[in-house]
Amino acid sequence: MQTHFSLAQLADPDNAVSEQILRSCVHCGFCLATCPTYTVLGDELDSPRGRIYQIKSMLEGGGPAPASVARHLDRCLSCLSCMTTCPSGVHYMHLVDHGRAVVEKTYRRPLQDRAIRALLAAVLPRPRLFRLALIGAIAARPAARLLPRRLRAMLALAPRRLPPPSPVDRPQVFAAEGPRKRRVALLSGCAQTVLDPAINESTVRLLTRHGVEVVVAPGAGCCGSLTHHMGREEAALASARANIEAWGRVVEEAGLDAIVINTSGCGTTVKDYGHMFRADPAWAGRAATISALARDVTELMDEVGLNPPARPSGQAVAYHSACSMQHGQRIAAPPRRLLAAAGFELREVPDGHLCCGSAGTYNLLQPEIADELRARKVRAVESTGAAIVAAGNIGCITQIGLGTALPVVHTVELLDWATGGPKPAALKLALAAV
Repeated sequence: MQTHFSLAQLADPDNAVSEQILRSCVHCGFCLATCPTYTVLGDELDSPRGRIYQIKSMLEGGGPAPASVARHLDRCLSCLSCMTTCPSGVHYMHLVDHGRAVVEKTYRRPLQDRAIRALLAAVLPRPRLFRLALIGAIAARPAARLLPRRLRAMLALAPRRLPPPSPVDRPQVFAAEGPRKRRVALLSGCAQTVLDPAINESTVRLLTRHGVEVVVAPGAGCCGSLTHHMGREEAALASARANIEAWGRVVEEAGLDAIVINTSGCGTTVKDYGHMFRADPAWAGRAATISALARDVTELMDEVGLNPPARPSGQAVAYHSACSMQHGQRIAAPPRRLLAAAGFELREVPDGHLCCGSAGTYNLLQPEIADELRARKVRAVESTGAAIVAAGNIGCITQIGLGTALPVVHTVELLDWATGGPKPAALKLALAAV
């Protein structure tokens, strides 16, 4: 693809990176077939190739982003299926992240849109505020019909009840059982600690049972992905700096073999900290160090090796590979190997490359498209005949769970259960309902 940036524009390091990405695109269109929004809407402007053209025009032209560009970038899930498909290696993730940041800085959205985005950016990364917001949402559910579509979508995603905060998420060190094989920091996260604290509890039990010491570092919190994908770069970088500082202190004090992340969307972002701070001399080296340490929990467990299952159930499990897992981090085999080693019968989900529609805040901001994608995903999952659905991302677990009666649990919950931990709550509820 030919580009026409001025030398002044290319002096901006973000423009320089984007120009190289644009020039690598050969217009082949392979990405269209695997793009969820193009599959649903059938509009090339809502495909990776269409968005690439729009970002190119916006960046080269300068000035405020047009409303049309904002609309089509907003409809992008950042599922990154296009990157898996692309034969030319176009790094669409960095390009669309830059495009969104430009839209956020230069485009003035309608008032309601601005208010909802500001609310999400303020609440979701802060567990205490998020908990309060969910309590309010649960109380407001009876009046949902009176609310605008977007607010109804938000209420629909709120759980029926909230589990209490878990002591596991407080800063502390969990000793390994037996000889210590690894020492890791665990990203507790933000929304997940409110929606399903049992995931972190299962993760700590699983790791310590397998000889891994787990540190929950003081000062670590939201990875920054929620605000990053909304184009709010300053907020995202502030979250990232807090984590880099928190984990950096742990590295300096006693060392770390890895930073373990059990939410694949967060893992994709933490692994990208090096790129996010590449032009900042004060943070580039520290950020790159943290990115190099980041591992999905299934990556680490695949390296450590799973104990023989204490209770092989033989139950059929449909494994949903989150987009941020399979496309963002290119992790495919480890979770599948682990589930099989734990004694489960693994069943692949048809069209598994297509997004479920969660995508961070996407199902809150684009509910119509997200609902269509969820319906497609649920049909595919249920077609496997599996008794359980497993996934490695809280957003996917929540999104798919709203559309099916099947129990949807985190992969680590099944691994924990198989190797001596308690049965996941979702499985207990499913059995009670039969």
